[in-house]
Amino acid sequence: MAQILVIGASRGLGLEFVRQYRAAGSQVVATARNDEGLAALRTLGATAIKLDVTDMVSASGLAWQIDGHQFDTVIFVAGVYGPHTSGLETPTEADFNAVMHANVLGPMRVLPQIQDALAPGAKLAVLSSRMGSIGLRSNTVGWLYRASKAAVNSVLKDVSLTLAGRAICISFHPGWVRTEMGGAEADIDAVTSVAGMRAVLAGLEAGDNGGFFNYDGETLAW
Repeated sequence: MAQILVIGASRGLGLEFVRQYRAAGSQVVATARNDEGLAALRTLGATAIKLDVTDMVSASGLAWQIDGHQFDTVIFVAGVYGPHTSGLETPTEADFNAVMHANVLGPMRVLPQIQDALAPGAKLAVLSSRMGSIGLRSNTVGWLYRASKAAVNSVLKDVSLTLAGRAICISFHPGWVRTEMGGAEADIDAVTSVAGMRAVLAGLEAGDNGGFFNYDGETLAW
């Protein structure tokens, strides 16, 4: 039975990953920040861990809670959008800290703790965004979010170098998804996005390590 770890699974894409992997018969460990999220995970049959990636004390306690596991797949979903801007609008210090702590410092706190809990040949994915691509960029909407996703792509690349030969590590653009973050006008639903990403993860090969992929498997420019 495959072992799956989903970081940030209280709603949206994270919760959908849990739902689909459980439906496929996998053993799932997943994290949420609050009791409501934890209850939703337990209802799906997942092992639920309380974790807030923006809190140093909470994040530092993950390693011992997953001790003994050998995860075949790890997906880091937790993140926030922050202020909706359309130009060079300087973010407040509070907004900058909130977005960067969740989207960049969070993975930098959590991913090092997962190293010893990876099965040989594990797959590890961070949910980034096409908005973080510098090569594909054509506008400045949400520039704080964009900066955070460009930064987490850098984090993922370093993780892929560190874990080369032990795990295949990639960054994902999940598509523009109809979730609380994506809004009602988005292109696809969470079921489609997650099903696509699961298919990509299942088909990853060693040469894909350190890559940036669309949910449908298209390779994206950094």
